[in-house]
Amino acid sequence: MSFKFLKYASAFLSVVVILVSILVGGPWVFFALFYAFMLIPALELFMDGSDENYAKAEEEVLKKDVKFDLLVWLIVPVQWIMMVIFLMKVGNHNIPLWEKLGLITAFGISCGVFGINVAHELGHRSTWYEQAMSKSLLLTSLYMHFFIEHNRGHHKNVSTDEDPASSRRGETVYAFWFRSVSTSWVDAWKLENDRLAKLSLPWYSLRNEMLIYQFIQIGMLAVIAVFFGWQTMLAFIAAATFGFLLLETVNYIEHYGLRRKKIDGEYYEKVMPIHSWNSDHPIGRLMLFELTRHSDHHYMASRKYQVLRHFDQSPQMPTGYPGMMVLSLFPPLWFKVMHTHIDKYKATEMGAALA
Repeated sequence: MSFKFLKYASAFLSVVVILVSILVGGPWVFFALFYAFMLIPALELFMDGSDENYAKAEEEVLKKDVKFDLLVWLIVPVQWIMMVIFLMKVGNHNIPLWEKLGLITAFGISCGVFGINVAHELGHRSTWYEQAMSKSLLLTSLYMHFFIEHNRGHHKNVSTDEDPASSRRGETVYAFWFRSVSTSWVDAWKLENDRLAKLSLPWYSLRNEMLIYQFIQIGMLAVIAVFFGWQTMLAFIAAATFGFLLLETVNYIEHYGLRRKKIDGEYYEKVMPIHSWNSDHPIGRLMLFELTRHSDHHYMASRKYQVLRHFDQSPQMPTGYPGMMVLSLFPPLWFKVMHTHIDKYKATEMGAALA
């Protein structure tokens, strides 16, 4: 079995860490939080990663290797199993509140890293069953509208002020959370209403995917409340919220301060590698199934994670995504680091093309 495959299988170490946090209990409930946002960022400070790309022939072989698909498909049952374990554990009335908070962060990390991130990968696939897998993962984070807004909205409007998921220079992550979460949900309704209007169907049609998603999510919350209790349901909502805020933090760092130019004051230029922040730091790359090679993802959204490429002209983050997510929580430090990087990048030949 090739190293190329095994290195991505190492992402399941995060599954083990999360399960340890949930099952062992006590102070261990914060192990996943420590692992994801302290240990990994600390290690990546001393790692540069690799900017190498595969040769075209090798890339074609890797794209067709079903083992890479099986890895992300396997995340679906794993995520649902972890959700059930979390619900059973957090519903125990004998554990203290601080321990329940730790459990919420542990499963919340699972929602962000596996529930939404892998859903993002599968949501760009063309097969109906992979798209169904994507939606089932998003359900575990109560973020099913992401399937609509990300694919039909974000990829069209990325790195413009028309995109709620593209952060603006000088905007704090906390302001971005509120703007992106609320506006993305509203935009998903608009996108779906526009689609239905072209079919001469009303918004309340049963073909309105947004309407169906709301029924499904409310239905799942009702099932959790009936079988596990309303307090467990609230804990699940808290974990799901933690998960989608992790997603929005990733959105925040991916396009911060990068803008596309308008051509003749009417159309935006084509999305290019210069419009996304990249990181080749190795642990974050594997943990997030190459999400950190984000420029190539926007350049060609259908490209599978195992063959995403590094572009020399893309702006590079000073450390990995996990570390940058932590840095974003401290706006003065974030602005100092990132504004320096943006200004240096804009002084280059490629960066000068940014708006």
